[in-house]
Amino acid sequence: MGGLRVHSVLVTGANRGIGLGFVQHLLGLPNPPEWVFAACRDPKGKQAQELQNLASKHPNLVIVPLEVTKPASIKAAAASVGERLKDSGLNLLINNAGMLVYKTLDTETQEDMAQVYATNTIGPLLLGQAFLPLLKKAAQGSPGSGLSCSKAAIINMSSYAGSIQDVYVWEYGEAISYRCSKAALNMLTKCQSLGYREHGILCAAFHPGWVITDMGGTIENKTRVTVDVSVRGMLKVMSSLSEKDTGTFVDWEGKVLPW
Repeated sequence: MGGLRVHSVLVTGANRGIGLGFVQHLLGLPNPPEWVFAACRDPKGKQAQELQNLASKHPNLVIVPLEVTKPASIKAAAASVGERLKDSGLNLLINNAGMLVYKTLDTETQEDMAQVYATNTIGPLLLGQAFLPLLKKAAQGSPGSGLSCSKAAIINMSSYAGSIQDVYVWEYGEAISYRCSKAALNMLTKCQSLGYREHGILCAAFHPGWVITDMGGTIENKTRVTVDVSVRGMLKVMSSLSEKDTGTFVDWEGKVLPW
């Protein structure tokens, strides 16, 4: 894990679960980032208390207000981060914010489909657009021609539940809107990898595992992993990603997953 060396990273949905785990592990790296931007909807709310506590101990942690379904909020966050970074650019954007609604084919609604898609798919698209200038700046300021997460990268938190080939854990819940949004996020990641490669930006989609979080539900299953195991694994995989891995869909252990 010590192999991941980034000057700056932004994590969305950073007030709980996997997002908070990323912030904690990044701050604990042997060579922690000079800037860790933790984005969440309500930085001063009760659900961000742990983030607030961390920020009081770590001067390199900056909490950024962000609602991923509101373009104005995304633009404001990008401007705020840009002011802090000045000329150095952003090395790593982790699109982690997401939502899950458990509905079946019979009960799924237009409203849920639209809301989940707005959060899980459109949000990462708009964030990639808004932070592209900062990612390009980071890539231009890094030596070498190869791609890596230490140079400039977009990591999208996807899910094996979005695999069209395997339709992971269907027996535990159809979650139609979630599956469709993650399948679409996988395609977005592929598109970003093709469109942003010329700018020196690596793009990859991650399945963090069936993680034990509030969003992951309470079902007991031997394949489930803790936030700590998941995040530690993903950071280790990120440290080894190179240009051959851009546009891929991998899990927290580095295994390539079927689309």
